[in-house]
Amino acid sequence: MVQQTYNRNNQDRPNWGQGRQFESSNIEPLDTSEIVLKPISAELFNQVAKNAAKTIAENTKSNKPTQLRKFYDEIVMWDQKLMMVTDKNKRLEKFIEYLPFIKMLNAKVAYAKGRKSGGHELIDDNFVKLISHCLESVECPETMRNFKLFMEAFMGFYKEKRPKD
Repeated sequence: MVQQTYNRNNQDRPNWGQGRQFESSNIEPLDTSEIVLKPISAELFNQVAKNAAKTIAENTKSNKPTQLRKFYDEIVMWDQKLMMVTDKNKRLEKFIEYLPFIKMLNAKVAYAKGRKSGGHELIDDNFVKLISHCLESVECPETMRNFKLFMEAFMGFYKEKRPKD
């Protein structure tokens, strides 16, 4: 009886749990090779952030600015918690304590990738790749700060590309 109820409730959803790939095959994969958080290049917060924003903005069916902003806000929160500690040794201790929770952003991004709204993914593979790549590079409070600043620049350029969303 339970199985019948499940099937009947989901009969209108032929792709239930399937097809978690790009909606459009003409979306370029994000190149993360220039996103280096230490040492930072002169163009990290300018052209590199702009290129990443342009690529991710191409998928107009996903990556709504409000969704991306949630992740940015969490990155800012962790950076602020670290910057509140003025002693560098204690800041490093706090960083080590916070790092598992900072890296948990990967799981939160994966969850958002798996969710759909209006038949479309909330975020796409390129945004998952961006966050994953940056989190791999976060290894100290300085790289966390650079990650936050990169995402700040990225969000500014992203809003320029998707102003109406």
